[in-house]
Amino acid sequence: MTNSTTALFQQEGTEALPSSPALIGGTCKSCGAIFFPMQNYGCEECGSTELAPKTLTGRGTLIASALVHMPVGTEYKEPFVVGSIQTEDGAILRSLLDAPADAALTPGMTMVAKLTLETRPNRGEYDLRFTPALD
Repeated sequence: MTNSTTALFQQEGTEALPSSPALIGGTCKSCGAIFFPMQNYGCEECGSTELAPKTLTGRGTLIASALVHMPVGTEYKEPFVVGSIQTEDGAILRSLLDAPADAALTPGMTMVAKLTLETRPNRGEYDLRFTPALD
């Protein structure tokens, strides 16, 4: 089932990772760049508007993370953790992390997508987050 509110993910995983939700990203038909989320403004690499949707795996590598103590303009209760992740497909994204504030998160660790029940109004049923993989 696709989250029709945001169209950022689908609950069904990919063949490579069937147990985690798949991300709805895109690819540039001109240069092959992969990005998330899908958009139609133009490729960030070459500027082409020849873009196509691409289902991305929900697994990647943590680039960096930060503990947020004083959020501005969000409905999330602090503290919470955010991170930058490069998916196995090559897209780089920012996400809330499903990890405790004192988690030992280190760049290079494997992260996987997961769905949590959405608590904010009018946002759909699920919220997409990333969590450390249980390797």
